[in-house]
Amino acid sequence: MISNSASDYIQREGPLAQAGLLANIGSKGSQASGAAPGIVIASPSTSNPNYLYTWTRDAALVFKVIVDQYGRSPVTRDISLRALIDDYAYAQAKLQEMENPSGNITTGGLGEPKFNIDLTAFTGSWGRPQRDGPALRAITLITYANWLLDNSNSSHANDIWPTIQLDLNYVADNWNKTGFDLWEEISSSSFWTTAAQHRALRQGATLAKILGKEDLLEKYSTHADNTLCFLQSYWNPDSSYITSNTGGGRSGIDANSILASIHTFDPSAGCDAITFQPCSDKALSNLKVYVDSFRNIYGINEGFSDNEAIATGRYPEDVYMGGNPWYLTTFAVAEQLYDSLSVWDSQGLLTITPISLSFFQQFSSDVQAGEYQARTETYKKLTSKIHAFADGFVTTNGRYTPDIGSLAEQYGKDDGKPASARNLTWSYASAITSFLAREGIVPHSWGAEGLQVQTDSEGHCIVNPGPTSDLIFKVAKDTIFGENVYITGSIAQLGNWDPAHAVKLDPENYPYWTVQTDVPASTTFSYKYVVQDQHSGSFTWENDPNHEVTSSSAGQSMVISDTWRD
Repeated sequence: MISNSASDYIQREGPLAQAGLLANIGSKGSQASGAAPGIVIASPSTSNPNYLYTWTRDAALVFKVIVDQYGRSPVTRDISLRALIDDYAYAQAKLQEMENPSGNITTGGLGEPKFNIDLTAFTGSWGRPQRDGPALRAITLITYANWLLDNSNSSHANDIWPTIQLDLNYVADNWNKTGFDLWEEISSSSFWTTAAQHRALRQGATLAKILGKEDLLEKYSTHADNTLCFLQSYWNPDSSYITSNTGGGRSGIDANSILASIHTFDPSAGCDAITFQPCSDKALSNLKVYVDSFRNIYGINEGFSDNEAIATGRYPEDVYMGGNPWYLTTFAVAEQLYDSLSVWDSQGLLTITPISLSFFQQFSSDVQAGEYQARTETYKKLTSKIHAFADGFVTTNGRYTPDIGSLAEQYGKDDGKPASARNLTWSYASAITSFLAREGIVPHSWGAEGLQVQTDSEGHCIVNPGPTSDLIFKVAKDTIFGENVYITGSIAQLGNWDPAHAVKLDPENYPYWTVQTDVPASTTFSYKYVVQDQHSGSFTWENDPNHEVTSSSAGQSMVISDTWRD
């Protein structure tokens, strides 16, 4: 299906992807013969490879698309989707209770990755357990429960709570244990799994509170904090990418991280790097490293420049079915970029840090670290080129989509012909979500906004540290036009000595620069002021020694008056 533009391709493929997704859901789906109601088949392919099974992960991701569709459009809502969602919830409750090779409902059976489509256990050898499934299923059902509550149906929300609770309890009890990753090849810790577990526990705590399950609120909240702390460990600061798997002997460059970013997207969190939001500096740096790793290993990517879109796969060392590009991974890159554009447009600015600088310099070689308002030419130039870049990944998939619109799992790395399992349900789901992201349609917030992580004096991670005090910093500093004064220091609220995350002061009473900020109460910390040239992005630090202060007690305020140390 060769299309000259992303819009042309989306117009043709959008309805076909929706139809392809629904065709793979039992019992009425045209490709899902033999599947129980609400059961998602991974693919109707029965040989080389045989994907005629239902995976907990894939089913949750597919039904998250359906739940979001149903909740998004009250005027044009397809009522039949509601029946499908209820069928899914019922089928998943049955699968939870089924004894399988991973155990039973109390001994680890929720970590079983796949089942037969007639609601019986798959007993063959496989990579098990896989601990992402319960988290993803909980996220989907929590999203549905939230819709029910918003529409005055608390009774039904309480009906599906036991299914949600079982999954959340499994996640809370097993988040710090290894398991097979989403590609089912490596048993280790996985960024994708940890990110999903964090979101599930964070959302689960909120729902538990709403439903009056106070006994579970603290449990889920505590483990949500634990997983968020663990999530930080995947970042590779030396190479500026996310090490997606801790085992397997590979580089760790993996689509797992791109998929995690888009499936834990919370537009209210902005470009937060702690939860690796799509437009965060870490997620963008990681995206560049990931995409670039495929530039020289696929024949169909030859001839494209270093800042053009290409086909991407699971990870550069992949050899499965010949090691080809995947539709869903290439769509995922586009979706992360579209999500980023939505947030930048919403907040009216984008920020470039030293971490994300190489990503942005693909589109403007002379751009520097700094903050760029939407009205500036730099912002307009960058966002325009990034949108075109995102469209390029969509049209890349379009170039290798058959005229009938069917989406297999992969396409040949040298000839672009559909490969591996045909009509992959997750491929259709990824097309739908990337197309919606291009329209600027964003999901509901799930609780990522405002989360903070810092390390205490003993090296322990603390999420959302406790009581704060109000400090007003005031410094006298002469500047020239185009310079701004910032403060950074040894606590997370001041950027942990990273000038890219420093706090900007206001020259309201020039030459005095002032800022008011909350910091941990009764805490001793050090800090310095820095000046940034907004044109070059360079920082100039004041001289040693560092300033040091002990903040006031909780709820109290104090004013700190300083003189710039030349």
